Amino acid sequence: MAAVVQYDLTPGSVEVREMPVPEIGEDEVLLKVGGVSVCGSDVHQYHGSQSWAVNTPVVLGHEFGGTVAAIGKRVKSFKEGDRVVSETAAYICGKCMMCRTGAYNLCPTRKGFGYGIHGAMAGYVRVPERCLHPIPDYLPFEKAALTEPCCVGYNCVIEKSKVKPGDTVVVLGPGPIGLLCAEMARLAGAGTLIIAGMAQDASRLEAAKQLGVTHAINLQETNLTDFVHGVGDGLGAHLVVDAAGASAALKAALEIVRPGGQITKVGWGPQPLGFSLDPLVQKAVRLQGSFSHTFENWEMVVSMLASGQINLKPIISIVSNLENWKDCFDGMHDGKYVKAVLQPEA
Repeated sequence: MAAVVQYDLTPGSVEVREMPVPEIGEDEVLLKVGGVSVCGSDVHQYHGSQSWAVNTPVVLGHEFGGTVAAIGKRVKSFKEGDRVVSETAAYICGKCMMCRTGAYNLCPTRKGFGYGIHGAMAGYVRVPERCLHPIPDYLPFEKAALTEPCCVGYNCVIEKSKVKPGDTVVVLGPGPIGLLCAEMARLAGAGTLIIAGMAQDASRLEAAKQLGVTHAINLQETNLTDFVHGVGDGLGAHLVVDAAGASAALKAALEIVRPGGQITKVGWGPQPLGFSLDPLVQKAVRLQGSFSHTFENWEMVVSMLASGQINLKPIISIVSNLENWKDCFDGMHDGKYVKAVLQPEA
């Protein structure tokens, strides 16, 4: 089968290769991939700019859904032909405190699809039964493939943050995760919803407007601190979501969050901070990290996608085949595409 493979850690070491169809174990299913969306982390791995360990060679892709093609003999909840989406925790120990209390996304030995274990940018992928969630027949795979980033946004904004109707919420970074965090904040009732990016984020900022944000700001044209303190009561944002990851974003978050407010950091970035955290103390701000998602997040998001509650239309820019992976990766890196979805049989 054809697969998009990262074969080395040097920048640009990604290509389409022929790979064997995976063999499944007793508790696994063989999934015929119906759609796999390109994540920013895939693009980072392509450019060698990731801040996490990658086991090469590895098939990329961790945001996916498909049809069950074969099942292991101990699989009980699924059968051939079932349409499903998959969580990303390809390996967990199942024994640690995190696993045993349902926070398996924080398992210290967790390995994810697409960097630790072969992912889904291929015709087929091997998936543990515990990772799967059924989806209705009417939910197309190009939308279902975005279940995972929707879950990241749900966990960040709904579970790890506190949003009340009428709150001022600022999202820093209008990439797919930032956009989906903004969408979750909108659904939670945010009153003033601001998303901020750079000039090269023009297509993403336009997508944010289509999602219904109150303000989509180009930081190269607008002073964010002045703008945020110019809305509402002038005290700043109740919640700031750092979906950018760069240390400058956290510094900006500390400047615009209101006293007693919250900053939730979901973006990754390897840079040292290089600034004082005193405003965190002075304002008595809650700084919260958010990583990945849980079973409950997935069940909720699948239901929301099935009902049409989450608006993905402005986010999905292109649906293409595996052979077009480079255009999709480059388009997301350059801002041409907000989100690309690959379909192996397209």
